[in-house]
Amino acid sequence: MRTRGSLVRMVGLCLLAGALVAGTLLPVAAAVGMVANGASETVESLSAELADEPPPLVTTITDREGNPVATLYDQYRVPTKVDEISDAMKWALISVEDRRFYEHHGVDWKGTIRAALNNTSGGDTQGASTLTQQYVKNYLINVTYRNDKAGQQRAQENSITRKLAEARIAIQLETTMSKDDILAGYLNVVEFSRQVYGVGAAARSYFGTTPDKLTVAQGALLAGMANNPSTYDPWAHPERALERRNFVIDKMVENRKLSKDDAAEVKREPLGVLPNGPDKPAANCVGAGPENGFFCQYVEDYLLEHGMDKDDLYTGGYTIRTTLDRAANHAAKESAEQQVGKSEENVANTLSLVKPGKDRHEVVALAANRDYGPDAALGQTEYSLPSAISNVTGTGSSYKMFTAAAAMDRGVAGIYDTVQSPSSYTSQVFTGGGEQCPRVARGTRAYCLTNASEGGSGSMTLQTALQTSPNTAFVILEEKAGMDAVLDMANRLGMRKTMASNAATGAKPDPGAESAEERQSQIEFFGPSENSPGKGSFTLGVSPTSGLELANVAATILSGGVWCPPTPLAAGGVTDRNGKPYVVEEEQCEQAVPEGLANTLAVGMSKDDLAGGTAHAAARGVGWNRPMIGKTGTTQHNGSAAFVGGTPQLAGAAMVFRPDRPFGGLVDGGPGNVRATENDSGNMFGGKTPARTWFGAMSKILEGQEVLPLPPADPKYERMN
Repeated sequence: MRTRGSLVRMVGLCLLAGALVAGTLLPVAAAVGMVANGASETVESLSAELADEPPPLVTTITDREGNPVATLYDQYRVPTKVDEISDAMKWALISVEDRRFYEHHGVDWKGTIRAALNNTSGGDTQGASTLTQQYVKNYLINVTYRNDKAGQQRAQENSITRKLAEARIAIQLETTMSKDDILAGYLNVVEFSRQVYGVGAAARSYFGTTPDKLTVAQGALLAGMANNPSTYDPWAHPERALERRNFVIDKMVENRKLSKDDAAEVKREPLGVLPNGPDKPAANCVGAGPENGFFCQYVEDYLLEHGMDKDDLYTGGYTIRTTLDRAANHAAKESAEQQVGKSEENVANTLSLVKPGKDRHEVVALAANRDYGPDAALGQTEYSLPSAISNVTGTGSSYKMFTAAAAMDRGVAGIYDTVQSPSSYTSQVFTGGGEQCPRVARGTRAYCLTNASEGGSGSMTLQTALQTSPNTAFVILEEKAGMDAVLDMANRLGMRKTMASNAATGAKPDPGAESAEERQSQIEFFGPSENSPGKGSFTLGVSPTSGLELANVAATILSGGVWCPPTPLAAGGVTDRNGKPYVVEEEQCEQAVPEGLANTLAVGMSKDDLAGGTAHAAARGVGWNRPMIGKTGTTQHNGSAAFVGGTPQLAGAAMVFRPDRPFGGLVDGGPGNVRATENDSGNMFGGKTPARTWFGAMSKILEGQEVLPLPPADPKYERMN
């Protein structure tokens, strides 16, 4: 049976050789049933890909100045032209893999016949593949089928069918590409182990050099690895790698590309690779570092949400110029860490900054006290704390600005009109209160509430109410304006993903909560099971919130009511591997509310930093003297808090919350002394940690910039009663 099988293989190889000589490979193969119908078209198509389409490349993310921030890739590859590769590297590869490379036309007849005789006689299997054929195989494995294990296996199976197709492609390829281009193509596509592909990346990550400077010893090491990268990995198997390298050097001598004396000297050199494995950039946003990683992650999330395929993002070789201001991001990170240590258990402190404008809202900074990274033991996280809907317990009274805007929009009250603010209040419109509230029907209680310690009592202007934040005043305004108007206003001003999330639009408490106490905490935050933000608690900010969207609300107000998507992309900032613009279809800016309403709301929110305002102490701590808008917020049990504000140049939102076990309290003992409690007690307020974070960063970022006034109020929205 073995003799018969050998004869069959010999006949097949003879057919292969004859077909190649006659130039009629595919008709012959089809006649003996070895290649399926349509193979010719496949060969033509793949030949065109090899000639014209480059393999996966590295995508680079930069800051607004064009300086690299991070790289995204599936295969680390640095495209290299043939004249950028040293002769030592090229001749090392040719000598060990295909010494007649410049003589054949894609298939080496001598090698093919030798391998056929050896294989059919029961000797060691020999492939006899030329570099052109190996280029075809490596392209199939590393490019065409890189995400298809079955395809990769087919591309390297030991069968006549595969050899036929591979040889035909190699022959055709040599009619469309020069020898040097084929050599460069191979050296750009081949793997060198550990996610390093191509000689350009290998030169950098193995030796810290460029491919044009590769020495004989270095080139021989890399050429020897191409045959079996994992076996000859110089860090994992240094002895094997050294033996293989020296074997390649001997082949260079045989091929008359190196003298015996020079070879002997080169073989005495150590491997010379960089210590501790290849020096290559991180393949994702971890490479942006602990400070800029959150911004990088938002860039990735934003592009995927706007239609880019993730595989394309990681292999397309794009250059993505972002709006990241490194100095601002550093100031934001520094301020967040000054208030809350990066390793503080279960406490996240974030700051998101957006530049106002009527044609773009550029994201300037996304920072957190925690470092961006994969090591949870060091307090790191790869969750998008400053941009995602990460604060599940809400931002408290900061949502009162939506109620104020809705009241102005509906003609209920202007900023200088007097509003009621009793010390306690029982709503006749909303239900869903706790056991302390009157029962209005079986199983249903009215919604009742009192003012927090940072609120006022009696009556006051709407502007003063925004400054001092009494709960009762805004629930009463919520009744008068109508819940639909308040919810719509939150969406219009910028809380679009937040409002669309399940939790923000009425998610019920989690039935899988571990304890009765946890379920009760959820009920207190979200309301009873039938409750939703359609109840009176919405204006008190109980909904999960994105800090970035909250910052963009301030940007919308300071842009005359023009909402734009918070973009991390500089204008025209995405280009493909060829330097051509890649168009990202972003949402169009829109006049979300009348300009007069937005300007008047800004005036209404302009007193929070002044004496009597909830953020006054934080503002005074940095000597703040700029016109601004601001609103603090604190949730039930002091478990999370926020400050949202801005100037005409820059808007932002700071949030402090419990990211891991959300329900419970936070204690603020001053800068650097903030911790989560094991119960519902706490003393956190928006005027403490969040406001100090906001003012600490903004005072540094805006230092030296012009002090600009807020826009004037529109009389239409000043008084309505």
